[in-house]
Amino acid sequence: MATFPIEEPQWNSAPAWKLPGWAEPIMVASILVGSMIITRRHNFRIFDRRRQYNLLDEDPDFESARSSDDMPSRDHMVGNEGDDSSIDSMSTMKNPPKRRRCCGMNVYTPNTSRFADYYHSRILQKFPFLIEMFYWIITYAFYRCTSLLSNAVFSKTGIWDVAQDHGLSVLEFEQFSWLSFLWPVHERDVQQWFMHGHQTFLTVLNRSYALIHIPGTVGFIAWYYYAAPSFNTFAVVRRTMTLTNLLAFIIFIFYPCMPPRLLPPEYGFLDSVGRNNAQSVWMSGKYVNALAAMPSMHFGYAFIIGTTFIYHSGVFRRTLETGETRRSKPWALFYVLLAIWYPIWILTTIVATANHYYLDAVMAFFVVLVAYLGNRVFLGFLPLEDLLLWCLRLNKPVPTTGDKMRRKSAS
Repeated sequence: MATFPIEEPQWNSAPAWKLPGWAEPIMVASILVGSMIITRRHNFRIFDRRRQYNLLDEDPDFESARSSDDMPSRDHMVGNEGDDSSIDSMSTMKNPPKRRRCCGMNVYTPNTSRFADYYHSRILQKFPFLIEMFYWIITYAFYRCTSLLSNAVFSKTGIWDVAQDHGLSVLEFEQFSWLSFLWPVHERDVQQWFMHGHQTFLTVLNRSYALIHIPGTVGFIAWYYYAAPSFNTFAVVRRTMTLTNLLAFIIFIFYPCMPPRLLPPEYGFLDSVGRNNAQSVWMSGKYVNALAAMPSMHFGYAFIIGTTFIYHSGVFRRTLETGETRRSKPWALFYVLLAIWYPIWILTTIVATANHYYLDAVMAFFVVLVAYLGNRVFLGFLPLEDLLLWCLRLNKPVPTTGDKMRRKSAS
C-alpha cells in the first residue's frame, strides 16, 4: 500500500460559513411542514364531524389512489371456499377484519376504519404526509443505533482497528486487483487536484456534503409525494429507499469501514469537511457512526433520486400512467439532465472530500438494485402496522399523491 510524506496542506480558500446548530433541523422541519401543508387533503375539515366525508364518493379513482401498501386491506376476512357460514357471518359485520398475506399465509388483522372519526385519525386524513414523516423518524432512529450495535459486535477486537483494516483493504483492492482499471485516478489524486488551485470549488463541495444528504433527500421525498403520478409509484421509491437504508445499516454494523479522511496521515487524505468547518449537525454527536463508509448512502440516495427523475421525465416510457400527461421537451430534458448531473455531483463530492472510496459507491449501486428488486418485502409487515394502528386507535389515511393530476383530468 502506497504511503506519502506527511505534509500539512495549506488551506487558502475562505472557510465555509459554519451554520448554527439549529439551522439544519429548522431547514428539515420547514421542508416537512411545508410538504405536509401542500399535500393536505382539500375540502376536509378536521373538526367538522357532522359532515360525512366519503372518499369513495369524492374520488372515482379512489382505488388507484390507495397505497400499494394498503390495497390488501380492501379484501375483508372471508372463509374457505364453500364455507358459506363464515361468509354470511362476516357480511353482517360493520368493520370486518382485514385479510393480509404474510409469509405465504392469510393473516387477519383488526380493521381500524372504526376509528376513522376519531380526531387524531382525522388529523392524519387531513395531513396524510405525517405517515411518511413517521416512517423516516423510525429509519433515522435505527441508523442512530448502528454505532452502538457495531461497537458491541467488535467490543473484544476493537472496532477502530477493524474499521481501519477494512478501509485499507478497500484501497488495496482498488489499486491492485484485476478491477483496478475501473479507477485510473485514485481518490487521493482527486482530492489533491482540488487542494492545489481549486480550493474554492472544494469549499462548495464541503458544504454540499453537509447540506445535501439529509435536507436534500428529505426535500426529494416531500417533492415526489406531491409530484408522483400515483401513490403506487411513490411507494415503490419510498420502499426502495427504506430497504436500501436497512441493508446498508446491517453492513455498517458487521463491516465497519473507516473513510479515507480518518486514515493515518501517511496515506495522504485530508478531512476537508472538518477543516472547512462544514460539518453537518446530523453527522455529529454521540450516536453518529463515523465508521460507516461502506456502502455510501450519499451515492445510494443520489442514484435512487437520479433514476426517479429519469422515470418522471417520461422520456424512456412508451406508455404513461393513468391521468399522466406527456411532459414538454424542455421539462423532459431538464429532468434527464438533472438525473445525470446529481449522482455525478455527489460522487465527486464524496471522493473529493475523502468521505468515501470509489468502491463504496459501487456497493451502494448493488444495494439499491437489491432493494428495488426486493422492495415488496415490506408488504409483509402490514399486519404489524395494522396492529400498531389498532393499539393507537388510528385509521390509516388515504394518500393525496396524484390528487392534482386526477383533478386536472376530471376537469
